[in-house]
Amino acid sequence: MKSNVHVVISGRVQGVWFRASVQQKAEQLGITGWVRNTSEGCVEAIFEGEEELVKEMVEWCHRGPPLAKVENVEVKNIQEPTNGFDGLSIRY
Repeated sequence: MKSNVHVVISGRVQGVWFRASVQQKAEQLGITGWVRNTSEGCVEAIFEGEEELVKEMVEWCHRGPPLAKVENVEVKNIQEPTNGFDGLSIRY
């Protein structure tokens, strides 16, 4: 079953290769969507894919890349999957 979630990760998550690491992990899992930095210092993402793989992606976000210090991960289930993404893009 497909899943679609909106995730906001806070802590030391900007300037530590978080977005690029999310993109790499998503490619490994076959997750689509997007990731971007927010003006509040967080990283925000939409993940879409098979439910178990999306859960694995969210779990990874609780750790992040080696230089990150994740303090909180907020996850919201959103609308039905759109199948409208081609890979996982980094938004600026």
